[in-house]
Amino acid sequence: MFDRYGVHAVGMQRIIDAAGCGKNLLYREFDSKDELVVAYLQRAARSWDITLEAARATVTAPQEQLVELVRIVGVNVPGTRGCPLRNTYAEFPDRDHPAHQVALEHFSAVREQLCELARQTSAPAPERLADRILLIINGLYINASGVSGEESAAIAVQLAQDVVRNETAATVSRSGAS
Repeated sequence: MFDRYGVHAVGMQRIIDAAGCGKNLLYREFDSKDELVVAYLQRAARSWDITLEAARATVTAPQEQLVELVRIVGVNVPGTRGCPLRNTYAEFPDRDHPAHQVALEHFSAVREQLCELARQTSAPAPERLADRILLIINGLYINASGVSGEESAAIAVQLAQDVVRNETAATVSRSGAS
């Protein structure tokens, strides 16, 4: 429900009614709505980890893994309301709110995972490569309910291939010039 309507638009009673469980059962599992939202965000963050694992299992070269991540997101995101963590982050601007903190931790972890992959390539500026791939992925999430999913995914994959090729070509050119 949070995915569909947003966290603020969904109250605990609405969740109880939709789940068909009693209030006591829900509050036994989650002391507050904030706890439920944090669990929801942690689950969403785990879906990214599954995506990363799928990319690593599909192709072996780090350059290809970066492109594969874009491809997988491009396949999975159409028809959604975008990234649940970004959406919730926007709903909770208070830096001290647990939802805001979980989202920030996730954004930082994703960037670091992309930087780690980019460092395994021949890119002379791996952080720049990671940031560019991250922008493509974020663009897919932002456009999730917009342009045709297949069209967006194809454009994003081609863009990722171009970025990886351009970012890693600088090393090839430099080493060839020696």
